[in-house]
Amino acid sequence: MREIHVSQIEKTIAQLCVKANRMLPDDLTECVRRCAETEQDPRAAKILHLLEENRRVAEEMQIPVCQDTGMAVVFAEVGQEVHIVGGSFAEAVNNGVARGYSEGYLRKSIVADPLRRENTGDNTPAVLYTEFLPGDSLRLTVCPKGFGSENMSALQMFTPAATRESIIKFVVDTVIKAGGNPCPPLVLGVGIGSTFEGCALLAKKALCRPIEEHNPDPYYADLEEEILAKVNETGIGPQGFGGTTTALAIGVIAAPTHIAGLPVAVNVGCHVTRHAAAVI
Repeated sequence: MREIHVSQIEKTIAQLCVKANRMLPDDLTECVRRCAETEQDPRAAKILHLLEENRRVAEEMQIPVCQDTGMAVVFAEVGQEVHIVGGSFAEAVNNGVARGYSEGYLRKSIVADPLRRENTGDNTPAVLYTEFLPGDSLRLTVCPKGFGSENMSALQMFTPAATRESIIKFVVDTVIKAGGNPCPPLVLGVGIGSTFEGCALLAKKALCRPIEEHNPDPYYADLEEEILAKVNETGIGPQGFGGTTTALAIGVIAAPTHIAGLPVAVNVGCHVTRHAAAVI
């Protein structure tokens, strides 16, 4: 049994909140740079170069890459041999978020009640998902989720009679309806299967996957490529001004579901689909 003190968790979460908001993952950065070189529309190519410059300036000046520093979504993969000591795990996560957003001068965007809309003042509470795995380590992933893109996400409860083409059309229609609102080029997480809430969580997890990584099942890897091609055929382009780069990547995660259902969720991520992880 390995002990991990809550103070270490709080410190790590605080650091990840700041890092995720200031520095994009390397694979996403490289993808934007590559797309800027291959984009066929001159105006779209210029926009992509500007997005790359924005990222570079944010990293050099140590400021957020986007003014919407998001709602903190935290994925915790807890080893079964880990014993958390010194206090509450959930409180440590929220204390870390509060500390990171305050010390990092990140915009605080969370309201305590969805209708009365009073700001909590420290960007808490975080959305915390915990999974127990074999081992004696704790992996923490912080995904600040901006709501310009989150608001464009969608979920549909298909019947088992739905076809592969029906699912592709649903994803593409979601992108078309969103237009330039979610700040494309996009990263799309697609969850297929599980339950109403389960497929949405799968879609969120898919946004945290390295964008160069494909689903290990060739069937779903092909589906990712087909959806990406169809989305980029929409012509929405960077920031909605037209072009051949509407999406940078598609991540699909599938899970078992009920014989009577086929839930599908699309979680929309913008060109700053952020996440940072650390292992304690």
